[in-house]
Amino acid sequence: MQDQAFLELSIVIVTTLVIGGLFRFLRQPIMIAYILAGILVGPSVFGLIKSSEGLATFSQIGISLLLFMVGLGLNPKHIKEFGKNALIITFGHLIICGIPFFLLGKFFGFNDVTAIFLAMGLSFNSTIVIMKILSDKLTLETLPGQISIGVLILQDMVAMLTLMFISAGSKGGDLTTTILFILLKGTILIALLFLFSWKILPALVKKIANSQEILLLFSLGWCMAIASLFYLMDFSIEIGALLAGITLSLSPFRYEIMAKMRPLRDFFIMLFFVFLGSQLIFQDLTTLILPAIAFTILVLLFNPLVISLLMGKLGYTKKTSFTAGINFSQISEFSLILVTIGLKIGVISHNILSLMTLIALLTITGSTYLINYSEAIYRRLGKNLNFLENSRLLKPDHRAAPETHDIILIGYARMGVSLVETFQSLHKKFFIVDYDPKIIHELSRQNINCLYGDISNPETLEELNLDKAKMIICTIKNTEANLVLINKVRQVNPKCIIIVVAHQSEEALLLYERGANYVIMPFHIGGHHASSMVAEYGLDLEKFLIEKNQHVSKLLLRKQLGTREQS
Repeated sequence: MQDQAFLELSIVIVTTLVIGGLFRFLRQPIMIAYILAGILVGPSVFGLIKSSEGLATFSQIGISLLLFMVGLGLNPKHIKEFGKNALIITFGHLIICGIPFFLLGKFFGFNDVTAIFLAMGLSFNSTIVIMKILSDKLTLETLPGQISIGVLILQDMVAMLTLMFISAGSKGGDLTTTILFILLKGTILIALLFLFSWKILPALVKKIANSQEILLLFSLGWCMAIASLFYLMDFSIEIGALLAGITLSLSPFRYEIMAKMRPLRDFFIMLFFVFLGSQLIFQDLTTLILPAIAFTILVLLFNPLVISLLMGKLGYTKKTSFTAGINFSQISEFSLILVTIGLKIGVISHNILSLMTLIALLTITGSTYLINYSEAIYRRLGKNLNFLENSRLLKPDHRAAPETHDIILIGYARMGVSLVETFQSLHKKFFIVDYDPKIIHELSRQNINCLYGDISNPETLEELNLDKAKMIICTIKNTEANLVLINKVRQVNPKCIIIVVAHQSEEALLLYERGANYVIMPFHIGGHHASSMVAEYGLDLEKFLIEKNQHVSKLLLRKQLGTREQS
């Protein structure tokens, strides 16, 4: 039995390697390769996997590790900051999307109970897919990424409670009593967890961190222990893993933990998508193709539209609303679990599980392309998306660009604090462009000239009076947006100094070729600055302490402003 399991796992890995290599060569999303490998090794094609229990276990580990690392990357301050908006977006989305899904289910002849299960399942979105793609794109810390995280956390909580209530209802328990008991138990469990994390965990991690091997084992053990504890208390493993990560998110060793666990996460997440693909059974699909296509189109188009509209109503720009909205163009792994529970308690038929699996595969495939190419899609559609913005809410924090200015700073996050200090010391006229309402509000409070806008929007570029500027600094790491900016500036102001940001050598060379005067490469500059300090200070500890104190002051100022990465 063990030899057979080893053989099947070897087949899965080799098959995925071959298809993944082909997809990399064709420059296609790697997750689609994982799903295709699962279909090929599953019972519908070659039938190379005889027992899926082991693969299912590995995939559950992958989900837990992914959510643990998502929790590690969360800043509790950001969770609090987006709490109100995330609540409005989450529940608005679930309610608005549930209605058309239910009506479409009735249109295809499903009974009321089945239509309700479909409506609930299709309204949830996949934390795994969204987090994996955003992590690969390095956009988790952007404003749309942070909003997406907040909504996904709340969705997972709602999904978890929904699963628990359905399970409790199937056992004949009183629903009101069940709800109160779950809320009380959950509150006590989370309170005890965070009390332990506040009083004991920091000192424990500090001691353990002396050994790199023990730090990795502790991180894995903490993730699995908390996830298992929540499972034993009738909550979901996923919520436990996420909270385990959040409790470690303030640790100074969190980045080291993330770096060590990333290869493990990627391996097990690969197995999750292979497992998902292996669950597709083609013989059940002949009568389900039409409803699957209809539901898929609705998920791919209607879900993102609702999220984007809700964000627009809350005052976000159309670029932010569109970018966050398009992340929600697939259904969740909870959707499959929900239908499985319905099948176990006998209220829906097996073909609905096949239908939901097919929709999951189609929407995950479609959303992978949509999210990866969201920038290109926005460039084509952006001028037609003005309905996603609520201009009435944007005006209080929106100032027109001054007619005369020396410097335009686009993107205040990360580098803005230091640059503004330099502008002020040189007594140069400047103003700032940013699309984070919180940053604009804070700058306005300080009487700093600022403009609420997104340079990906042609209308914003028209407002900037680019022909009057002597220098333009763009700290946004979006190469395509920077190319558009450079081209526009060079048309109207050939003598303007243009400084932009890139993270790859190829991107930097392209930006220089198109007309940038200087390209900031953070790692290159960081290394150069460190070398300069060593050359100037030598081994003088006092000078390094002075440099440290100055750096800490700037970091605290940035923290106070709540600045974050922009896309």
